Amino acid sequence: MIDYETFARIRDCRDRQGLTITQIARTLGLHRQTVAKWLARSRFERPRPPPRNSLLDPFKGRITRLLDTHPYSAQQIFQRLREEGYGGGVTILRDYVGRIRPPKLPVYLKLHFAPGECAQVDWGVFGTVAVGNTRRRLSFFVIVLAYSRLMYVEFTVSQTMEHFLSCHEHAFAAFGGVPTKIMVDNLKSAVLQRLAGVAPVFNPRYVDFARHYGFAIAPCNVARGNEKGRVESGVGYVKKNFLRGLELTEFGAIQAAAQVWLDTIANVRIHGERSRAREQRLMLRFLALSPDAQAYYDGLEQKRLNARHHLRKILALADVYPADSIARALSDGLTFQAFSAEYIANILETRARTLPEPGPLQLTRAHDLLDIDIPPPDLNVYETNHDPE
Repeated sequence: MIDYETFARIRDCRDRQGLTITQIARTLGLHRQTVAKWLARSRFERPRPPPRNSLLDPFKGRITRLLDTHPYSAQQIFQRLREEGYGGGVTILRDYVGRIRPPKLPVYLKLHFAPGECAQVDWGVFGTVAVGNTRRRLSFFVIVLAYSRLMYVEFTVSQTMEHFLSCHEHAFAAFGGVPTKIMVDNLKSAVLQRLAGVAPVFNPRYVDFARHYGFAIAPCNVARGNEKGRVESGVGYVKKNFLRGLELTEFGAIQAAAQVWLDTIANVRIHGERSRAREQRLMLRFLALSPDAQAYYDGLEQKRLNARHHLRKILALADVYPADSIARALSDGLTFQAFSAEYIANILETRARTLPEPGPLQLTRAHDLLDIDIPPPDLNVYETNHDPE
């Protein structure tokens, strides 16, 4: 087994110096088969150590059979295996059970909405606030447009029907329109009674309000608050991003601060789906740079905590340097296991500064020399200066 430095020297001998396998082996003191083996590899990889034997290995088949027959807990399986001779600990057993039997999570149907189709509303509560000489519970109304995630927040000290309807009106004015339908949980302001298998009983005042503004009321199913997950997330976002750590002593100052927060932070962020789509487009652009791009990105993820940051910087370099230069730099980086945008930038900059190679020296052809006329020498000079004997 060779180290990375020797691997780099082998590749340098072939790629830069143009040596043969035999010459490389002689130069580096290696066997020819060793040189050939490492030249055939595109990257340096250390062999993985063989897996260690575990006290759990003889019982893994038994564990699988137990889980197939009944959803036993790890502790129950541990007790059974102890009776059968297992001498290991419960921690390694619990980890193994967790790997072969991942936790079953509820499956939800993801809802998709068209622009203007739907909004979701809910109330949130966050401590108390000073109002004059007293303190009142601080409530806030949240409405989120399901397609764009545009949010409106209004703070109140009560959740009465009057506050509920007036917050709707203020939200419609802020959005510049009314959605086709509004999804609500089982709020008493909207739904008076909601039983499984029975049509909901709406609050008549909310029904009149909906008719006036022309939207439909869409109640969530019983115990299915996830159906309005956008506003649920919105309520949590208001608490964690805006209210947590906020030092406002008077209720009257909260709404103005909330409006600034909406205009500068909440409503200018890119929500998850659009963010994922953008990240996917960036990844596709990067993969198109070179056949080695995928392998190079895998190396970035292994070596760098912020692989996406390096990806974006390399894409920025691709807007400046030619495509073949980028591809060659990625190939070199992969060869020498150097994974960073700074390394790629250094290669590109160094090669851009390299002076062009001088052209071949033009020498006079030998057969052209035969066509040159050379006059015979004048020997009279010697005769004139020669003294007679």
